[in-house]
Formats: sequence, C-alpha cells, structure tokens
Amino acid sequence: MTHVTPPGGTGLGRFNLSEWALHHRPLVLYLIVLFAVMGALAYTKLGQSEDPPFTFKVMVVKTNWPGASARDVEQQVTDRIERKLQELPHQYVRSYSRPGESLVFIAYRDSLPSKQIPELQYQTRKKVGDIRNQLPAGIQGPFLNDEFGDTYTNIYAITGDGFDYRALKDFADRIRAELLRVPGVAKVDFIGEQEQKIFVELSNSKLATLGIEPAQIMQTLAAQNAVQAAGAFETSTDRIYLRPTGTFDSLEAIRDLSIRANNRIFRLGDIAKVERGYVDPPQQQMRWMGREAMGLGVTMVAGGDVIALGRELDRAVDRVQREMPVGVELAPVASMPKAVQRSINEFVRALTEAVLIVLAVSLVSLGLRTGLVVTVSIPLVLASTFLLMWVLGIGLHKISLGALILSLGLLVDDAIIAVEMMAIKLEQGYDRFRAASFAYTSTAFPMLTGTLVTVAGFLPIATAQSSTGEYTRSLFEVSAI
Repeated sequence: MTHVTPPGGTGLGRFNLSEWALHHRPLVLYLIVLFAVMGALAYTKLGQSEDPPFTFKVMVVKTNWPGASARDVEQQVTDRIERKLQELPHQYVRSYSRPGESLVFIAYRDSLPSKQIPELQYQTRKKVGDIRNQLPAGIQGPFLNDEFGDTYTNIYAITGDGFDYRALKDFADRIRAELLRVPGVAKVDFIGEQEQKIFVELSNSKLATLGIEPAQIMQTLAAQNAVQAAGAFETSTDRIYLRPTGTFDSLEAIRDLSIRANNRIFRLGDIAKVERGYVDPPQQQMRWMGREAMGLGVTMVAGGDVIALGRELDRAVDRVQREMPVGVELAPVASMPKAVQRSINEFVRALTEAVLIVLAVSLVSLGLRTGLVVTVSIPLVLASTFLLMWVLGIGLHKISLGALILSLGLLVDDAIIAVEMMAIKLEQGYDRFRAASFAYTSTAFPMLTGTLVTVAGFLPIATAQSSTGEYTRSLFEVSAI
C-alpha cells in the first residue's frame, strides 16, 4: 500500500512530536498522570506569602547621646561615622542629627546582586566597630540594624482591664515564649515596649535647706549599686566567691540609702521621692480600641507557608488565651495569612471560571470530546508549572499569581488553535492520526514563536539588576514555565 503525504502534510524526515506521542500513547499517558500527581503535591508544598522575597539593601546605624545638642551630635558622632562608612564601596550615606540622637542610613547600590549584601553588611559592622572608641564618652551604641525591612505576618495586642503596663509586659513575655515554639516563626518582637526606670526626684529647696549637693546623692547611688569583683578563696573541694551585700533589690532599699552630708546622715526617702516608672517621654506606644496595649509582631521564616503559619498561630493564640487571667485579652490587629488566603482564593476562582468558560464554549462549538481535550489541558499544564515552581523555589505570592492568571490566556488560546486545526483536517477527510500530526507541523512553530514573543516582553524584568527586578522577577519566570 502506497502512502502519499498530501500538500501541507506532515512531511518526510522531520521530527513530529504529535506523531511520536501517538506512537507511544502508554508512555504519554503515564507522564500525564505522573506530572498531574506530582504537580498537585508540589502545589501543597509551595511557599505562600503576600509579597515575593527580596533583599532590603539598606542598613541603619543609630547612636544615642543623652543631653547633647543637635550640633554636637552632628559634629562629634554623625560626621565621624559618616566619614568612616564612606570608605566602603557600592554605597551612599544619608544622615540625620537630632538632640541626643544620630541616625545614619547606608543604602547599598541597587544594582548589586543580593548575594553580595551580607558581606557588605559585615564590612559595615567592622567599620563601625573600628570607630567606636573615637566617639564621645557617655554615648549609647552605635546600634546597627539590618532587619528593619522584615514584615510582620501577624500583629497582636495585649490588653487587660485593671492591669498596669508592668503586668502586661509579664503576660507578653509568657505569650512570646509560646509563639516562638510555633513551627515557621522566625522571631517575635515587642511593639510599644517601654524601658523601666527608677526616678529619684529631688527638691531644690529642701536640698538647699539641708546643705546637700545633688552630686553627693548621685555619687552615693553609683557607689552603692556598683558591681565589683570582691575576690574568692579556694578550699580543698570548692571555689567560694565573695560578693558584698548592699545592692538595690527593691524601691525600699533605695529609699533606705544613707546620705552623709555636713557630718549628718539622711535617709534618701526622707529628702527625695523614689518611684518606679518608664522612660519619659515614651519612645513608642501602642493603643488598641482606645486602651493602652502591649503589641507582639510575628515574623515568618524565609520561604515559609504563611497560610499554614496562620493556622498554627490561631491554635496557639486560642491555647494561650485560655491560660490568661480574666480580663487579659490577646486580640489580633493585623493578619497577613488572611490577605494571602484571599489572593489564593481569587486565583482559584479565576482558574475555575476560566475552565468553566472554556469548557462551555468548547462543548458548544467543538463538541464533547474536543472540548474536554481543551479543558483538561489547563489543569495539566498548571500542575507541571507548580512542579517546576517548587523545584526552582518560586512561591505563591501576588507576583507569581498574577503571572499565572496572565498565562491562562496564552494556554487556552494555544490549545484551541491546535484542536481546531485537527477538527478542520478531519472535516477535509484526514484520518485522526494524520490530522493530529498535521496540527503539529502547521501550528507548533507559530504558536511557539508567538508565546516566546509574549514571554520576551517580561525579559527586561528578569535581567534588571535592581530591587524592582528582584521583586518582580517571578513574573517572567512563571510566564516562561
């Protein structure tokens, strides 16, 4: 029997993927099932977050100098730190000087690869450490912070009727310890934490009447509460350390301190007001529903599943709330898992609508079997995409989900073109084998080039050496997959 290829047919000597697949249908079916199952499993393991991970290329150096004017801070602290940091490559420095505070921002060049940032941050810490001894006495710091770009996945407010701030802080410590045990939690920060202080308020008129200098009281307090090594002696079995008594362990101990002046001894509590309080003015405060609150900010580990973390946190919060006294409430303020869940739900809804619309249109215009082929191609290709996303470490977030939705249009269009070409050739008298083979030779290359042109439109994003490119790179990667 002589086989003649009609004009425009499959041709001779050229590889035809459709023809090969039809000759190896068991293997193709096995690969379809395999990729579908593995893709479904990969979907459950993909990291989920609101934003894609990116490197925050800024670092801040904060130095406190209580009592200093803004000009003194600028000339003796900020300028010295700036000059030292200017020795680093690939950065520019911006600073602010305020009374008692110096802030120096180090912004690394945006075009630097993210893998170089940790080394530059290490060099920054070294430079600041080298200059620390040249700064004025009495400063606090410098403190270096390279984590202020972290995003809280959940924020909670601790409030309590009839409980003061100190009690709320004790509850916050207990809750923080419980939340750190939750899988997927990287750290838990306090929000609105106030530093405790002991205030000794002196009356100038009373001190003048008694002939006591304020400096005498300060020297006595500093000497009494000093921690110094007092030595040790050894026995045949032990080493025993000597520690002098007299350290302050309560407000009453401070009030009972003896002050010697003009050959007389005064009790500090009789000439001054000693109270426990918090730094004044407060650096940061948190209020929730009109009440004073203590906040907790939860940060997720890199590449984690924020939705799974949200479920674990909900269970932990419910357990902790049952253990708290009556009147103490742990209320959620902000929840990223809920926002991400809404984004995932919107994508699933868009996918479902696309499948239903394509199925309805295909069944009406192409028939049952042909319509099913087009419809089934959507979840199969998405399953393979999820598998490769998991292998390449691309999670589900607003950028990758947007790329998936954009790619649905290309996917549906290509499937319909291929099936429609087969249907046309079947109407022209081709058998099913030849019709399928012809569809590959006539439509594969045009569809491939058209898709590549569309994907190439996102290529500048993939090659951009900037934080913007790093943030949006998955738009190209997912479209290409």
